[in-house]
Amino acid sequence: MTRTVLIKLHLYLSAFFSAAIILVAVSGGLYLIGIKGSVEQTPVGSTSTGQQLLEDPSQRAVETALASLGVTDFEFDYVKQKGSQLITRPTTRPFYTLDIRGDEVLVQYNLPSLQKRMIELHMGHGPSAYKTYQKVFAAGMLFIILSGVWLGLSSAHLRMRTALAVGSGFLVFGVLALA
Repeated sequence: MTRTVLIKLHLYLSAFFSAAIILVAVSGGLYLIGIKGSVEQTPVGSTSTGQQLLEDPSQRAVETALASLGVTDFEFDYVKQKGSQLITRPTTRPFYTLDIRGDEVLVQYNLPSLQKRMIELHMGHGPSAYKTYQKVFAAGMLFIILSGVWLGLSSAHLRMRTALAVGSGFLVFGVLALA
């Protein structure tokens, strides 16, 4: 692969993934300064199928439990179980939680704020197709970073500055990550 082709691939992938890079930086930065978003919860009702749901926390069983409370037009990709709570996914859009307490199941409708939606995307809780995109994004970011370092180190004019930047970046990361 020629240097010119590598530069073009580096440029095009950087541009293509710019929206995802901005999402990760903004959502992660806001989260770290304490702006974590919110979820507005609305109680829907309760059913008495708790033990059945714990034994079979499948998508079909959750759809049946929701239908028993009149929720029939709701679509979700899959169900996540956290202890005795079932969560419809993705959580980047309105979702339901089913809290199982003995035989009783308390169902709540959840509406995440924009920041909470961005955090959920950041953490990989988006739709299945977006999760696939995130895997491609991860590989693309690795290529972008490695090709950028390679391009810098392979240029006599940029070699020293690139080596200094990479070395200091690894040093700061190492000190902060291992502290």
